[in-house]
Amino acid sequence: MGEKYLPIGTVVLLKGATKRIMICGFCCRSESDSTKIFDYVGCLSPEGFISSDKNLLFNHDQIDKIICMGLVDDEEKEFKGKLNNVIKMINKD
Repeated sequence: MGEKYLPIGTVVLLKGATKRIMICGFCCRSESDSTKIFDYVGCLSPEGFISSDKNLLFNHDQIDKIICMGLVDDEEKEFKGKLNNVIKMINKD
């Protein structure tokens, strides 16, 4: 599936799911377990953000299929480099 962190706006289908999810954030902590960090936060697609309790936290390995890639440009590539550095620091702790 390529690079671990897909761009914001990417629409995916998770394993065993029938509803599409749009990636809208990265590295989110679970409210029920603050030690658990998920790769992504997503919202329903095509509905978009409805409310925070309708967001879905998931990891890259739960993605079955990429439906549509989000925008990849120089700014996104720069952000991705910073994100990967932050992830490395988190994993050292």
